[in-house]
Formats: sequence, C-alpha cells, structure tokens
Amino acid sequence: MGDKGQYQHLPIPTYEEATSSRPASSQSRLGPEEISDDAERQGLLRTFGNYHPPTVESARPSVDSLDGIEQDGEDEVRREMQQMDVEDPRSDSSSHRSLLRYRLSKSFSNLTNSFSSLNLPSFRQYLSNISWPRINYQQFDANRVVIIGRLFGVFLIMGVLYVLIASDVLSFTKNRMGMGQIYDPESIRIFVQNHMNDHGHMQKYLEHITDFPHIAGTEGNYVLGEWVAELFKTGELEDVEMERYDVYLNYPQKNGRRVAIVEPENMKWEAKIEEDQERSLVFHGHSKSGNVTGPLIYANFGSREDFKTLEDEGISVKDAVVLVRYYGSEGDRALKVKASELAGAAGCIIYSDPAQDGFVQGPTFPNGRFMPQDAVQRGAVSLMSWIVGDVLTPGWASTPENKKHLKPEESAGLNKIPSIPISWVDAKHLLEALKGHGKQMTDSWQGVPDFDYWTGNQDSPKVNLKNLQDEEQKQPIYNVLGKITGWEQPEKKIVVGNHRDAWCTGAADPGSGTAVMLEVVRIFGELRRLGWRPLRTIEFASWDGEEYNLIGSTEYVENRENQLRDDGIAYLNVDVGVSGVDFHAAASPLYERPLLHVINRVSDPSTGKSIRELWDSGSRSIEGLGAGSDFVAFQDIVGTSSIDMFFKGATFPYHSCYDNFEWMAKFGDPDWTYHKAMGEIWALLILELADRPLLPFDISAYARAIARYIDDLDVYAKAAPTASDTNTLDLSPLRKASDILTQEALRFHTFDASWRDFIFGSGGFESSAMGTARLEHNNRLTHFESDLLDLGEGGGLVNRTQFKHVIFAPQLWSGYDDATFPGVRDAIDTGNWEAAQEEVEKVARILEQAAGKLNA
Repeated sequence: MGDKGQYQHLPIPTYEEATSSRPASSQSRLGPEEISDDAERQGLLRTFGNYHPPTVESARPSVDSLDGIEQDGEDEVRREMQQMDVEDPRSDSSSHRSLLRYRLSKSFSNLTNSFSSLNLPSFRQYLSNISWPRINYQQFDANRVVIIGRLFGVFLIMGVLYVLIASDVLSFTKNRMGMGQIYDPESIRIFVQNHMNDHGHMQKYLEHITDFPHIAGTEGNYVLGEWVAELFKTGELEDVEMERYDVYLNYPQKNGRRVAIVEPENMKWEAKIEEDQERSLVFHGHSKSGNVTGPLIYANFGSREDFKTLEDEGISVKDAVVLVRYYGSEGDRALKVKASELAGAAGCIIYSDPAQDGFVQGPTFPNGRFMPQDAVQRGAVSLMSWIVGDVLTPGWASTPENKKHLKPEESAGLNKIPSIPISWVDAKHLLEALKGHGKQMTDSWQGVPDFDYWTGNQDSPKVNLKNLQDEEQKQPIYNVLGKITGWEQPEKKIVVGNHRDAWCTGAADPGSGTAVMLEVVRIFGELRRLGWRPLRTIEFASWDGEEYNLIGSTEYVENRENQLRDDGIAYLNVDVGVSGVDFHAAASPLYERPLLHVINRVSDPSTGKSIRELWDSGSRSIEGLGAGSDFVAFQDIVGTSSIDMFFKGATFPYHSCYDNFEWMAKFGDPDWTYHKAMGEIWALLILELADRPLLPFDISAYARAIARYIDDLDVYAKAAPTASDTNTLDLSPLRKASDILTQEALRFHTFDASWRDFIFGSGGFESSAMGTARLEHNNRLTHFESDLLDLGEGGGLVNRTQFKHVIFAPQLWSGYDDATFPGVRDAIDTGNWEAAQEEVEKVARILEQAAGKLNA
C-alpha cells in the first residue's frame, strides 16, 4: 500500500481508456424543430396571462443550439490525461499498480460481461507438432465423456474467475471497499481545479443567461430552463427533468401602475416608474393590487422603530401613502410594507436612496459599480419569514394534481396594502414635495448629504399609487433536475442548487451562480465519461420561482419531506455567486471542517494567498442562515444541513436591469477569476461530502456553536424591551443540553480515528463489519440535524409552523437575518416570558435527545 499515513488514490485513466466507452448520449442535442413542437411549451404559452417579456423572442435560437458552448476536444482531453499521469504529486508505485488493475479490468470487461456467450479458442494450431497418445474413444461411455467435459469447463471458468478476483481486477460486490480498495480521489480534485473555466465556459454561459429577461413563470424562464436541461444532459447527468409546480404569481399590467402627485393642483406630477433601460416592467412580486390616494409621508427605512418615531413626533400615517427607502434598520422589503400596513398606511412606495446604493457610495454604472439614478430595485414583498414557498399552499406541495389551495386573502404570506418600487429620480421629486411639511429629519433619517428630508404629515401633497396586475393562482413554474447516482449509497443525496429566475436579465443575481453551477456540471460530466462515480448521489437543481418567496426549492422539499429527512445529507447553495472579492459562507456549523479544508486549497485571485489565509486573517467565521435564499426549506423544514456561499462586494444594481452582462464584465469580475474560484470551492465541497468514505461533518463544531448561541440568546433576552427582574429566562436547561452534546460529540468522533487506524493497519482493507459500522456512523451524523426538528403534534414555530428546526429559522421581523433558538426569541418579542421559558425547556429536551442518539 505504500505510505500508510496517506490514502491510496486511483489516478485518472489515460485518454484511450477514457474514450473507449464514451456514451453516445453525451453527443445529444435537440434540433430547432424538436423544441418548437414541444407540446408542453405550447400549453405553457397559453397560461402567461397579459404579461410577456418584451425580448423573449431572442431566447428561441439560443436554446435550440448550445451556440458554440462545446465540451473539450478529444486532443485536449488526451493532453490533459497525459499531464495528469505526470503531474499528480501523489502518484507512486501503488497507484501505478492500481492503474494496471484498471487497464486489466478494461481488457477483461467484454469477457466478464458475456460469459453466457463465451466461445473457447482453438489451441490446435499451437499443438500441431506435439505427439499425443491415441485414445480409443469408442471404449468410453458417451455420457461420461460429456460429464467430464462439462466438469472440466466449470473448473476452468472457476479458475479464471478466481484469478481475476484475487488480483482485484473484478469486484462483484456493491461496495468496492469490500474488496479492499480504499482511496482519496486526489487526482479527481486536481482534475477539477485544473479544468475549472479553462476554456471560458462561464463567460459564454452568462452571455446566454443574460440575453433576455427570465422572470419566474414566464416564457423566457421556461426557455432558459430547457437550455439548462440540455446542458445537464450534455454534462452526463441522469434522469434530467423539468419538474412542474402550479403556484401563485402576479405580473404588472403595462398601464396599470402609477405614482403621481394629484393635489394641490400646482404640484401635479407623475413618476416615470420605468428605468431608462427598460427590459422588464417595474413591480413588486406578490404585491397587493390596488388604487389608493393619500397624503405622502416619509418613514425612513420603514422599520417598526421608524413608525414609532413618527408616532412620538405626533405624525399620523393613517390612510397615508408611505415613502420608505431600501436597506437600513429593516432590510426585508416585505416587512417594510407590513410595518406600513400595521401603522395604518394605505400604500407603500420603496425607493433606492443613493446613500445606500448610488452615487454617494461611488461612481454609478456605466462608469462604476453602483446603482444609476434611474435604476429601480424590484423584488418580492411576500412575507418569507412568515410563510415560505407558494403562499397558497403552505406546508404542502403545489403539484399540478393537488387541488388544495388557499385563496389569496386567506394567506398570511401576503401583505394587504399595495406597494411599488421606484428610482431615486422619481423619489427625489416626492421628497422635495415634502419640504415644509411635518418635521425635518437628520442623522439616521437623512440619506443624500445636503438634501432635505422631511417627514410630511396629513397636510402633505396627496399621492395616487395605482398597482393593477394580473394574478395567476396556478401559474406553472419548472425546476430543472439531474443527478449522478452514487455507487455505494445511491439513496443518500447531496443536493446542489442555484435559482434560475431573475427580475430582469440577472447577471450577478442569479446568473453568476448559474454559470458556475453549469461549469461544475460540465466538469463532473467529463469525470463521468472517464468512469468516475461518487459514493453518494449528487443531484443538481436549477430552481424556478426563488425571487417570489423561494417557491421552487420549497415546493421540491415539501414534495419529498420524508425522503429528505431520511436520506438528505446536505444542500449546497450558491445564489449571487460573484459580486465582489470577499468570500462569505452562511451554514450549519457541521460545515466548519470541510469548508475550511476546501478553501485552504483554493487561491484568492487578487493576492495569491489561499482563501483560508484571508479567512483567518480577517477573523471570519461561518455566518448563520436566515431566509435569503433556497437553503431555507432544506435547513428549516427537513433538517438537511445547508450552506450558502458567495463572493461579496459593495452594493450593485440589485434586481435592476442594469445587473447585466456588461456590469459583470466591467465591474463584477472582469477577469472571471472569482467565478473560477467559486467553482473550485463549490466542486471541491461537493466531493468532500459525496466522495469521502467517512463524512467530514463535525458534531464538535456544532456543540461549540450551540454554546455561543446560548450566550447570544442571554444577551438578547436581557436587552429585550419587556425584560425586568421578573421577566427573565433560566437558560440552565439549554446549557446542560449543550454540555451533554459536547461530551457525546467527543465520544462519537472517536470512531473517526478508530476507522482510520483499522484501514491503515489492514493495508487498506475494510472488513464487512467495519464497512457496516462506517455507514452507520455516517447515517447517525446526517440524521443529527433532522433530529433537531420539532415534529410532534402542533410542532414548529408558533404561527410559523412550516419552520421545524429548533436551532435555526429566519427572524420574525428581519427575514434576511438568522435567528438562533427562534421559538424562544419569538416569545420574547411578544413579551410572553412564560412561553419563552417553555420554549427553552422544549429546545433543551430535543437537543438532549438528538445528542443521545449519536452513540445509542
């Protein structure tokens, strides 16, 4: 086995070996006539209502061919294979013996696959010069001759099989390690890193993605989905499908939107609403239809605290049209609208203030990365921290055959007042109209320097907000799915996802993540052609409807809850893959060990240092998971341990049509090197979880995180507005459960060292008993998070029962931010300290039970 301090790996096969069994399916393409005749698409076109993206026609030729995006040529693959044989730093004599066994297995493959039609060769030509004794066959009984001949044939075949099996050329077991071969696929990792974006595929992918708008449920996103499905098939993914759900979506009517000052007469004015570069209409997803008029009032960031400030200043917002700005103390646009509604407003306008994302920050596009003055941030205003997924089917999947749907007015996920987004150009005029009304505000209420910000009051100019739209209660959306089936545990699944829909052309959000995922699929497809398979199944997903309340991923999860709770190992999400140069990750604490291992081998393009070095020098840590992207249903509903990764920069033209290919090529990632780095991190982390014999998740890291979370909760409780000498929490049950988890984690991970010692001590052989123990260990590890779900009768968070995880969920009033021990915090926020204490005890009980199952 060589050095027993390292795993023995199987080198990448040579070009001849790789291409000898290349499947014909890898060359498949759909022709234009096949796409245009697709009956399902024709059915979809009849369901679009009145909303049609203006440039969607350009999608059709781009899906019917892959427009020059091809796989590597055979000569290039040959050279790469030869280089890998030379450059693999861990190649040694043992690995060459493994390669020899691989070549022998190729030579004998036809023999072993067709014993039923085996014809033994004639040896007479070699034996013609040998004098054999003559036998009088007439003296033998014919039946005896037949029996002896058959016995001789059986012994010959058994002898050949014995030689093949003993030499490890053949393995008839499901578990390759059962025959004694264990390896760390280092050469696979080198192949992945060397190939990532080596021919500029990501740029080509992103050019296609940004050719036309692709809003959820529209023709543009369906056509783009077909194109992604073709690339999945080209990448050798299995069972590629477009999975349909029928969900509630809204679309604006061209002449159904208006923001205008209607009184007094001398101040009449109407907003432009649209961007100068109009490619899709400006609106809020899941907004309320309506036509309201009222006095204009400025409410800063639209937080509950901001409305309390207005109330303290004696300024009523009843029946007013409220103007608020994005970001700030209330980062969730939906909760800005909800706070306005609860304060009594009739409607809500949200604008982009240059202090947060425009010229105050720096040069604006096309001269810089920031939001132009005419740009508008679209987005959904469904309450994703209250109801996630299709707002009419909370808790169950909106499959086409499912007839159970709420009415829109019954959904707790929808606001009850109309809203609309506008640009700074339009908002500036509204703010100027407020001068002299209400109170002039400074400090945290002021955005652009040297510009006056007045609150307005009931005497302010009256504004008409009109938002009429098409509302489709069962609009089809399509997730694109494809997988690589694992050979050891095919039922165990690592899901890899990025959403496809965008508010316009979406270069950064989500196109950068889509381009990276497609490149990862391409490279894994090359590995599949070489005969590689992971230990566990990898499923790739292109989600639809993410921008509307994370619909596609949530419906996928709700459609297979039990399966994912049993067999879901991990979910790896990339949304805005690249918008800058700083690597961030939000994840379950289980990911600490594998993530740090991966980023240690990926270089930062700007400095040449490893991402890990920059991570450590910046004292960064894994952030908590809130409700910002498609990981929510996996982590919070079924307990599939999740991670969200991205390279982040300063703000960009978020959810605007200026988030386009030109912006990415000029400011987002001009050299495409951070896309490459993101691809390396993503692919390597997939390999860590799908192809390591022993899963690298770390329960001890989770235990350390729990201890920190308890300290954070203690601070949160003591700082609560209703906290007092009597309104306190006893956190000792949680601390006791945390201590138990710490001890159980130490016991649990002693198996890691025991398993490695056994493998090294046995020359790389894994016994059947040890293999069974390893799989059981892995299963306990992956079930740990699903054991942290509150699945009892009436389980889940109060009034947010979709969220089952007792450690993680979105904050009730800050959807993008994470909330550890969410049930406890929700109770504290409502001032119900008795309920908060009950939640502490329930969480402690569930945590103790989960810890106890690790070593039971």
